[in-house]
Amino acid sequence: MLNAHRWPPILLAAVIPCVFLQWTDGFLQPGLLSEAHIYQPILNPNESIPTQGSYAVKNYNGNSCVMVVMGVEYIITENKINWYFSLDPSKVKVNGYCGKYVANISLTIPGDTASLQFTIKKKFDKFYVSQLNAHLSPQPLCKGCINKTYSGQITSEMLFMTPVCESFKCRSGRLLSVSPEMKIKMAPLQMQAFNFSDREYDAVCLKKSKKIIGMVMGAVVMTLVFIIVLSFLFIRDRHRQGYERM
Repeated sequence: MLNAHRWPPILLAAVIPCVFLQWTDGFLQPGLLSEAHIYQPILNPNESIPTQGSYAVKNYNGNSCVMVVMGVEYIITENKINWYFSLDPSKVKVNGYCGKYVANISLTIPGDTASLQFTIKKKFDKFYVSQLNAHLSPQPLCKGCINKTYSGQITSEMLFMTPVCESFKCRSGRLLSVSPEMKIKMAPLQMQAFNFSDREYDAVCLKKSKKIIGMVMGAVVMTLVFIIVLSFLFIRDRHRQGYERM
């Protein structure tokens, strides 16, 4: 039997498999790798309010192309009974990519035991979620029960369609069925996509807003001028008719 107190940490790591070195109070200490680092969700029979998290994906310029603020709850149905799991933002890892017309944001927890992925597309001046994928691998519901993974997706949809210069907001949340056994509840939900967080984008939005306001005001002024001209012509015609000789 090896005595860990007499072996230097580096030699111990080389001799014994599954040993890693960690710093503790300034000294190298051996530790054991285990599956304890993998977080496996636990289904709860009672529904709870999910913790709200903020998740973002940035492009190569460092500007956000996707921002999602939401609380996420998985609802699993087994034998007509609902079970619940809320996503913990502190355990979530965010991945994704930014394209000119397509963006993606993926939320996963350690061990990939739960994930939620959005594919977002831009069409003209609007964006929408074209595909949503989700999966959950929770701990078995009972002792002796087999491990089960729940997964599903929504495709060929135009979810949360919103002008690019605005964000989709829904305080009451959205409940989406991704499979017969799993639903995803997002409450509250706020989403925005395609270059929105930098000052240049804010200036573009402001410019667009001013342009729209200017067009509306111009149309109103033209309408008023048209009404005034018609009124003047009508009054002048009436005035001439009043002095016409019989």
